[in-house]
Amino acid sequence: MSRNAESTAFRSALEVVRGVEPRVAAAIAAELADQRESLKLIASENYASPATLLAMGNWFSDKYAEGTVGRRFYAGCQNVDTVEALAAEHARELFGASHAYVQPHSGIDANLVAFWAILADRVESPALRKAQARQVNDLTEADWFALRRELGNQRMLGMSLDAGGHLTHGFRPNISGKMFDQRSYGTDPATGLIDYDRVAEAAREFKPLILVAGYSAYPRKVNFRIMREIADSVGATFMVDMAHFAGLVAGKVFTGDFDPVPHAHIVTTTTHKSLRGPRGGMVLCGPELADQVDRGCPMVLGGPLPHVMAAKAVALAEARRPDFADYAQRIVDNAQALADGLLRRGASLVTGGTDNHLVLIDVSGYGLTGRQAEQALLDSGIVTNRNSVPQDPNGAWYTSGIRIGTPALTTRGLGAPEMDATAELIHTVLSQTTPGTGPDGAPSKAKYVLDPAVAESVGKQAADLLTPFPLYPSVDLG
Repeated sequence: MSRNAESTAFRSALEVVRGVEPRVAAAIAAELADQRESLKLIASENYASPATLLAMGNWFSDKYAEGTVGRRFYAGCQNVDTVEALAAEHARELFGASHAYVQPHSGIDANLVAFWAILADRVESPALRKAQARQVNDLTEADWFALRRELGNQRMLGMSLDAGGHLTHGFRPNISGKMFDQRSYGTDPATGLIDYDRVAEAAREFKPLILVAGYSAYPRKVNFRIMREIADSVGATFMVDMAHFAGLVAGKVFTGDFDPVPHAHIVTTTTHKSLRGPRGGMVLCGPELADQVDRGCPMVLGGPLPHVMAAKAVALAEARRPDFADYAQRIVDNAQALADGLLRRGASLVTGGTDNHLVLIDVSGYGLTGRQAEQALLDSGIVTNRNSVPQDPNGAWYTSGIRIGTPALTTRGLGAPEMDATAELIHTVLSQTTPGTGPDGAPSKAKYVLDPAVAESVGKQAADLLTPFPLYPSVDLG
């Protein structure tokens, strides 16, 4: 697509929106401006291509398409079948999977589909069979009671939240923590790394139905071959949530023991983050779970979003291009350059560095909580998110860590020199920020003090750093 065509497309779209609700059009334009000016280091965010964004704004949004390709519960879905089949084809080829289900609306939805597919495959329950067969209305109250009792007694072993795991891996605030009797494996207190012997010991003791691997804040590779061996040793289904690092798998940065697809029974992912597609989810599996996975809608999903599946097809096609592998490698190179720059300036990093796209800073060394650091950085034009560190004394709300990632800045074209400059800016803000006090004069975990002149200076330097790397240079809103 030419630069003029992209500008025309987005300008025209905003003009149409402006004619109905100008405040929405203004907010859309403001969001682009904000993203262009911010040093975005949130590890779970990226920038989708104009083609991917435009694929979401069309008439597919108006279609209901419950069911799967060729087996819909609504008529007139032939074009939806086309884009869903294309998205699934690209996913299979990209990841070397035998089956791909591209309907999930998010990573959480993808995990729910996987959980129910595993349960349906493993649990002998007449109530569950009825539900999977779309006979939900035929379930009696006794059926529901039996189903809740059976599912509530199933066991899941996943990575602990403070070690880098995710809420959907069995934690109480999430439905997975209500569906399963859950236990966590952590990391070695001395190194912050997964101790596979301890995972194996926990699996032998707990005997989970599902062993989950994957993370949202673990800065190292995971050996999926070893994890599969552990799962097999206790008869567990091995599930991997690769939402964060799917782009590194797609780009063949993670191969062999570090590619989850050949080793896991079932793999879930988001399609944004390092994969650089639209916000959405996806499930990959072998033929033994394919039928159960394809029942995700209406079992736990609402109607598929055909416009998002169209965008997934576009993004997955982009990821199959040779230049995506170069992009994926640069994500890791940039993360390591950023980590090195922080270490040289005295920052404390969980595990002492990174193998992937993210870096986890323990900001307690600066005398701060994660919440104080997050806000001070935001004041200075650097967008991050607070995150727990292993054995975090401040809990999941205030935290002691800041998680930063490189997919978005890599998309903009920044490289190792810019990562070192970014490390300097981060260190400047954190070293110049001090904890504040509450109204009663007591130390606060949220309040902080940062000289506005420092924040202004860093913000200007961040903007200057981004100037040679414009975001969506082909899009001029005028």
